[in-house]
This record gives sequence, structure tokens and C-alpha cells, in this order.
Amino acid sequence: MKFYYTYVLRCADGKLYVGFTHDLRTRLKVHLEGKVATTRVRLPVELVYYEACLSEAAAIARERQLKTGFGKAYLKRRLA
Repeated sequence: MKFYYTYVLRCADGKLYVGFTHDLRTRLKVHLEGKVATTRVRLPVELVYYEACLSEAAAIARERQLKTGFGKAYLKRRLA
């Protein structure tokens, strides 16, 4: 069974970055190497949260949800 992941990084500027991937370790490595334009200027980044999903569609939906006001409030409570 293949899993997909919705993940949250805390960037050097204190802001959160939310994304999804099918290979969390490789994706984190790519972020840390500065190969992702969105986080390149915000290095270093730290993985602070992730969720496993059973489908790509579910991971994308969760990513979108975490980027809303409700999702940001959820993450703030979860990461406190």
C-alpha cells in the first residue's frame, strides 16, 4: 500500500510551509538542500508535523484544509 503525506515545515522566518508528497524523507531532503523555490530563501526548515493519507487526493485535500484559517488555527493549537 502506498501512502501520501501532508507535511508542515517551520521555516527560519517562523512561518509554516504546508505541502504534500508520496516520499516524505526525499521531499524533506530536497527542501533542506534548497532545491524548493518557496523555501529556499527561508532556510533552514524543520519538519514539525505530518499526516499519512491513503490517497493522493486525500493528501491534497488535507493540504488545502491546513492552509485555511481553520487549518492554521488547528496547527497553532497542535504545535503549541
